[in-house]
Amino acid sequence: MLYIVGLGLADERDITVKGLEAVRASERVYLEGYTSILMVEQQRLEEFYGKKVIVAHRETVESSSDEILRDADRVNVSFLVVGDPFGATTHTDLIIRAREKGIPVKTIHNASIMNAVGATGLQLYNFGQTISIVFFTDDWRPDSFYERIKENSTLGLHTLCLLDIKVREQTVENMMRNRQIFEPPRYMSVNLAAEQLLEIEDARQEHAYTADTLAIGVSRLGSDDQIIRAGTLAQMRDHDFGKPLHSLVLVGHRLHLLEAEILRENAIDLDSLNQVLKRDYNIEK
Repeated sequence: MLYIVGLGLADERDITVKGLEAVRASERVYLEGYTSILMVEQQRLEEFYGKKVIVAHRETVESSSDEILRDADRVNVSFLVVGDPFGATTHTDLIIRAREKGIPVKTIHNASIMNAVGATGLQLYNFGQTISIVFFTDDWRPDSFYERIKENSTLGLHTLCLLDIKVREQTVENMMRNRQIFEPPRYMSVNLAAEQLLEIEDARQEHAYTADTLAIGVSRLGSDDQIIRAGTLAQMRDHDFGKPLHSLVLVGHRLHLLEAEILRENAIDLDSLNQVLKRDYNIEK
């Protein structure tokens, strides 16, 4: 059996009882290590699960899945995913490959940013399309997500922005020389995401959002030291959200009074937030 096990958001204790039982019953346990990260070290997982955990990097999952699936028709193998197993298409591909080999698959779900973002106070059914924001480079500044934000904004819907992480990235030189030398991990901050969004808006001038657009910055959601702060996109650029992982929400115009009240509790600056609520949403205290 191949178990695809969601780990939740923060630490080793977020796994479900059903997921923990699957892990402890498995001969091999892999941890997907590139679409997201937990906020604890691998050793803590191994101590809590009572199992050795093998980190599966992107190249392993996408190009060498046969090793993960080896003997899974005869023994139990667990593949651990931060958040929920279906947060990335890579995991769907692994399931398809397993079924092609006649390997039974069982998925064990958990919380992910896609539903835990409700902790911001925004109602989940008022969210539109989720987008991903990647790191700009000197010669690559992608903005394909801009149209998705614009469509959400037209409908008054909130936009969840997933922020880039870079693990086991190589320089062009090291790739060309086939040297297994990797750059230090990088995790996009709310500050950089806001800065890149504003740069794109300055270039396109289509008013999908502005520096005064209401936004919510989130860091380490689900942990004991999570941060949730509401303010303008310009304020997101300057506020300190601390350690990764970060996410960003652009608030749509379909805003309920109860949502506004929670935003006030998390305001970077309450007076300026109330001004935005009155000006853009016709909501007064």
